[in-house]
Amino acid sequence: MPRILLVEDNEMNRDMLSRRLRRKGYSVAIAEDGEQGLTMACTEMPDLILMDISLPFLDGVEVTRRLKANPRTSQIPVIVLTAHALVRDRERSFDAGCDDYDTKPVDFGRLIGKIENFLHIEKFLPEEKTL
Repeated sequence: MPRILLVEDNEMNRDMLSRRLRRKGYSVAIAEDGEQGLTMACTEMPDLILMDISLPFLDGVEVTRRLKANPRTSQIPVIVLTAHALVRDRERSFDAGCDDYDTKPVDFGRLIGKIENFLHIEKFLPEEKTL
C-alpha cells in the first residue's frame, strides 16, 4: 500500500484529505507543521509527500529544500498544495525542488491523477514472472 505523508497545519484540510486518500487505498501519515514534516519524512520514508506552504516553524518551501538536499529523501516526490496561487509562489516552490504544484481548494480528482502519475502505481503490484 503506497504511503503518503500529508504536511498540513489546517485541521479541516488534514481531515478531509486524509479521509479521502485512505478511501482510495493509501496509507496516510500526518504532520502538523514544517519541523514535524521534515522529521517524519526522514523517519517514515513515504512514497510521496503532499506539502502545504504556509506552515508554522518551517514553511513548506524550506522543508522541501531540505528534503531535496538530503540524498536519503531527495527522490521522494513532493506535491505542493497551497492557497498561494501567484506566479512567484509557484516559482519559489519549484526552485526549492518540488515535483508538482496544486492550488487549494483541492480538486481531488486532479490530485489523485498527479499522485498516481508520480507513484507509478504498478510498482506496488507483484512482479510478473517471465517464462
